[in-house]
Amino acid sequence: MILANLKKAGLKLTWLGTVTLVACQSPSQQELPKTPEDQQSQFYQQVMLAAPVLPADLTNMVMQNHYVANRIARAKYKTASEVDYSKIHWQQRVAADWQYFDIPTAQGKLLIIDYQQQGDQLAYRYLANGTQDDLYEPWSSSKIQAFSGAIAKVRETNPELGAHATIGTSNVADLITSINSYAPFGSADGNSNAIASYFINVAGREYLSNLFADNWLKLNDSRIMFKGAYAADIFTPSTSRWQSTNSDAVASDITYFTVNSHDPAYLGYRCTGCGLTGNKAMTTLAQAEWLKRLASHTREPLTQQPFIQAQDIDVLFNGTGHTDKTAVVGGMMQGISQMITQSLAQALAPNDPRPAKQILDELTQGQWRVWQKIGWGPSETRSATETVMLAHVYLPFIQGGREFTLAAQNSVPGASEANLAATGLQMQANFTRAFTQLLMPQDQ
Repeated sequence: MILANLKKAGLKLTWLGTVTLVACQSPSQQELPKTPEDQQSQFYQQVMLAAPVLPADLTNMVMQNHYVANRIARAKYKTASEVDYSKIHWQQRVAADWQYFDIPTAQGKLLIIDYQQQGDQLAYRYLANGTQDDLYEPWSSSKIQAFSGAIAKVRETNPELGAHATIGTSNVADLITSINSYAPFGSADGNSNAIASYFINVAGREYLSNLFADNWLKLNDSRIMFKGAYAADIFTPSTSRWQSTNSDAVASDITYFTVNSHDPAYLGYRCTGCGLTGNKAMTTLAQAEWLKRLASHTREPLTQQPFIQAQDIDVLFNGTGHTDKTAVVGGMMQGISQMITQSLAQALAPNDPRPAKQILDELTQGQWRVWQKIGWGPSETRSATETVMLAHVYLPFIQGGREFTLAAQNSVPGASEANLAATGLQMQANFTRAFTQLLMPQDQ
């Protein structure tokens, strides 16, 4: 979970260099150091752990204004009405190529849900490398599920209260931004794990787990669960009072479990039935489908998360309403890591030596978007070091507009913080390979 919340971005590591990989870097970066140890350390600090690069034009952040002609697509995409997500086994009815990406399964898990506009409807195609149902620990990437589940639970009993609110003296938009950035932001202290655990304890673990099942996603996969937390430390607001920042709505009785184990649905990490993946087991399909439905909320009424409103998703994605006067945007736009942006630039302009931001700004008139949440950590249980990414990407003006949601997981042998860079290098190599395949003109 980002090294126990990183403590924080100033972490210094001594790299063991047990894995030697070639960095999938933008050509514009300075030449990497010669030794594998220094190369991995630099990649970790300057790419994985780095603050995100932001688009030049942040004036229009409204999700419903996205248009995705996807002019190069020749394969079948299906709308929500064609699939009928309200019934189980919808995975068997979607347009999909579960073996689309030529990435060996031993080199990581990857699923992309690609969008296409069909009249006034969105249509989708599911693309993977055969790992869409493989179980893994999502680490901190699942904090997105924790947040949207908590906001939905609050709205269920208090319809006028959502993410545009304060909890005591803390602004909700600041809190979700801090979750993504791992840094203090406005009224939030930067303790991402504690803040996310608070939202889990507002929603409740049974409620969150059921959203993957009958109460929303209908994945019909009993292995998926959300029964854990991120740390024993839980964010404690100054009061339990939620106050809307754009109305007079107030609730003084928003309760939460002050100790994780007080939730009757809480399970220990190695509980009976949990297996090696622990008490927050998910799949790329589960995570990507959740985020895809949030990203398409206003454009896809048939799959909206119960009780969530568009303004709540705007806070999650963009941090709208935050109080940090030094930042123009928050939310998932502040999610750390530059892996996706570097791989996008390489896929779209492989021979261009300029920085990724400059390439993306030029190709999209500065309006590209990457909303992302990364998670990672060493697992003694699995004797491995892992990285997970959950993200939504929008590329206007490219092929008439491209948009997709992705979930990815990578793992290398050996439970050591020193192996984190190796997982990131592997993941970025997969991204570059997949984005090139997805965005090339001869896409099928």
